[in-house]
Amino acid sequence: MTTDQPRLPDGQRLTDGFPTLTYGGVPNIDLATWDFRIFGAVEQEVTLNWEQFMALPQSTDHSDIHCVTTWSKYDNDWAGVLFRDVMALAKVNPDATHVMFHSYGGYTTNVPLAELLGDDVLFAHTHNGQPLEAEHGGPLRGVVPKLYFWKSAKWVRGVEFMAGDRPGFWEMYGYHMHGDPWTEERYG
Repeated sequence: MTTDQPRLPDGQRLTDGFPTLTYGGVPNIDLATWDFRIFGAVEQEVTLNWEQFMALPQSTDHSDIHCVTTWSKYDNDWAGVLFRDVMALAKVNPDATHVMFHSYGGYTTNVPLAELLGDDVLFAHTHNGQPLEAEHGGPLRGVVPKLYFWKSAKWVRGVEFMAGDRPGFWEMYGYHMHGDPWTEERYG
């Protein structure tokens, strides 16, 4: 978003709440058995437990979020681990162009790798100073604020680096492969 661009994308309405939209139930995740896997087009696959993940460098982001169902929420404070810090652990192959987020419950979503390298993309465990609630993707959710919020996968348990693109869960059902709220890339 540039400084001369409006803050609310066309087709969106502002909400003070934090709507909960989920396909299926909220998984019951035990941090004692939680793991996070980095795999695919990488030199070496990596698996981290919760303690190892939380020992990674911590970062914060202040951003707005925009849901494909037309709500937007301003001024979200997130804390977690930058995507690029996670990416560095596995030495990603130069032919990787996309990432598939994998979540507990089987959910997936695809994102171009170039969209994930900024200071605003992280794996969040905290929202507005509180541990991320399970309904909102806790214990860990991807946060990709420049794309529609379905790309910010809840209950993340791994990332797969890919040398090409393929659809995730909602993309297989007609959602846009990219999901830019500023150009209303809602459906394919």
